[in-house]
Amino acid sequence: MKPSIPKGTRDFSPIEMAKRNYIFNTIREVYSLYGFQQIETPAMENLSTLMGKYGEEGDKLLFKIQNSGDYFKGLTDEELLSRNANKLASKFCEKGLRYDLTVPFARYVVQHREDITLPFKRYQIQPVWRADRPQKGRYREFYQCDADVVGSESLLNEVELMQIIDTVFSRFGIRVCIKINNRKILSGIAEVIGQADKIVDITVAIDKLDKIGLDNVNAELAEDGIPAEAIEKLQPIILLKGNNSEKLQTIKNILKDSEIGVKGVEECEYILNTLSLLNLNNEVELDLTLARGLNYYTGAIFEVKALDVEIGSITGGGRYDNLTGIFGMPGISGVGISFGADRIFDVLNQLNLYPKEAVTTTKVMFTNFGEAELAYCLPIVAQVRAAGISAEIFPSSVKMKKQMNYANDKQVAYVAIVGENEMNEGKITLKDMTTGEQSMLTAQELIEKLCRA
Repeated sequence: MKPSIPKGTRDFSPIEMAKRNYIFNTIREVYSLYGFQQIETPAMENLSTLMGKYGEEGDKLLFKIQNSGDYFKGLTDEELLSRNANKLASKFCEKGLRYDLTVPFARYVVQHREDITLPFKRYQIQPVWRADRPQKGRYREFYQCDADVVGSESLLNEVELMQIIDTVFSRFGIRVCIKINNRKILSGIAEVIGQADKIVDITVAIDKLDKIGLDNVNAELAEDGIPAEAIEKLQPIILLKGNNSEKLQTIKNILKDSEIGVKGVEECEYILNTLSLLNLNNEVELDLTLARGLNYYTGAIFEVKALDVEIGSITGGGRYDNLTGIFGMPGISGVGISFGADRIFDVLNQLNLYPKEAVTTTKVMFTNFGEAELAYCLPIVAQVRAAGISAEIFPSSVKMKKQMNYANDKQVAYVAIVGENEMNEGKITLKDMTTGEQSMLTAQELIEKLCRA
């Protein structure tokens, strides 16, 4: 039987890995431009670190890791026979795979508080795991590329994160809409419709507007016990139209009696006004239905939609004022974004936006026609590599056709051919595999030509 991989995971071929590295390297370069430093945390965390941080829905999606050794020890027969999966898992699973990079980062900040300088700007590019139902654009194992600033309440951090998003997608050539909202505005809305205690239910439901439509959102709100009168009051807010300043003016009037709501509007206003000075390439849109389902956001929230491809959000994030508080370190404010590398990979594939140099592998392959030719080629191959050009030599002296087929299959740009004639003249024949053009060159001329190509 042919082996397989778990649902919701993927293998990546050499070409695909070249594309992924182009994504990671682009994001890494832009993060560095803004003064962010890289860290890494373990793939698994203690379940006590992860549980209760993502809301009830998130807790269900955590992959739990079975303890090693005799994990039945200490369990009674009654507990075993109860078949209560959650209760049993809590007894013999102490660790879980990380669900995102933000909670491990909060744990890192608290654990290493003596060693870091605040504000601390970190980025992290690592895989995360969610026991989600696999579907298009959604995987059980996927990479996140996060940047967070902790220890600063300045809204300039939010502005810079929007600049980073704009710069990254401009470099990729992907047209996007950067959507922005504020959890304080959402809290204000819940307050003015008389449902302040239902803020989580309201935000979880309206966050699904794009996916399930207005009628289903309203049905979900009703199921959550929101009265019909309150749902009615929500409609003009959910369906608010106009440009950013018109939306802000309308919501400012609606929330004038809510202190927290007014604060949220002021924060949004500052971010949008400051961004308007910066001539971003992509549109920034105030979207009051944007809720981001995670419980830890407390201020500005962001989401990025690709304009030319039908796919879910490709970047998201927001401000969280109390995340480190859950680990016993209150008063540390943070704000961050996360690029969904796997979805960006799919978007770049669909739009065919990879630059040629990002996916080319070996630039030149040297043929191998025997011991004498090999002895002639090897020092030249070393010189070519020393000049920073990717090169390989065919490992055995087989027929020319087989060597050329190999170069074609690998999409090698040039083949360097060395036979008796070339050795007598102290040269190499360089063949352009795209045009078929050939030229006899010295080692130095070959290196110069490949550097220009």
